[in-house]
Amino acid sequence: MNCKTLLFIFFIFFTSKAISSPLRDSIGVENLDGKQLIIHKIEPKETYYSLGRKYDVSPQSIMEFNDNIVLHPNDIIKIPTQRDFIKSPKTFSSEPQNKPTLKVIKHKVKPKETLYSIAKDYGMSVEDLKTLNHLKDNNLAIGKILKVTEEVKKNPVTKNSNEAFEEKESNTSSASSNVANIPKPKIKIVDSTDSQNNLEIPKNRYGLTAMNEKGVAVWIEDGNLDSSKSYVLHRTAPVGTIMKITNPMTGKSVFAKVVGRFAENETTKDVLVVLTKAAADAVGALDKRFLVNITFGVPNEQ
Repeated sequence: MNCKTLLFIFFIFFTSKAISSPLRDSIGVENLDGKQLIIHKIEPKETYYSLGRKYDVSPQSIMEFNDNIVLHPNDIIKIPTQRDFIKSPKTFSSEPQNKPTLKVIKHKVKPKETLYSIAKDYGMSVEDLKTLNHLKDNNLAIGKILKVTEEVKKNPVTKNSNEAFEEKESNTSSASSNVANIPKPKIKIVDSTDSQNNLEIPKNRYGLTAMNEKGVAVWIEDGNLDSSKSYVLHRTAPVGTIMKITNPMTGKSVFAKVVGRFAENETTKDVLVVLTKAAADAVGALDKRFLVNITFGVPNEQ
């Protein structure tokens, strides 16, 4: 056996060994019942929510598959998907194949808006929004003009003028005949002591108006608040108001009582509502700061 033959055998051996070994420091793919199971190495500042957006997978399914472990940089986790497993793929890309076309538009910052809420409204990440606008921090001034992106939708099929006129006439007559049949909006007033007793009443009846807000929440541990009970602090809601707080990432909700207001500091900057630890645990909060949707009733002005 000459040297060339020996070198060739060693080359084949080590090449096959490298191909069969699992990927350690990069993204890999395993076969889980015919579906792709992504092997991912955690980068700094990554969360279950950002991983869900990156791979188009429910954050809840990622948490359950990994036993809800706390994420640290360089940790290796596995992400289940519903994509078919392709044997021996050469590369894997988390980007969708049919990536939508985006265009840059302008957005004027309104009161109480934050980078988190604006990014969510336009389907962007906070980092992408800051990069696009050359922002170094999360501070926003009311009236500031930001660049945002939105998907370019395909042009609808153009109808001829006669068809458009007939459809417009039909819609107008249909709308006018159905105005009287439109039901009045309702809100739910919930007794916080018994979540099974729900009463539906027409909006503005009994002096209440429904309020819906979304933004950033933060939970704190304070000696003045009983952390074992679901309490919240809010900027404007009257003390005693019962709020329904929903975590859109987990879909979990909790009814909490407003017990006061909070002053703005480093912890509560750009925050919509402050929760106790019990309320945050009830909605499945994974981070200190997270997005929430809140609903509550406020008395009408006399």
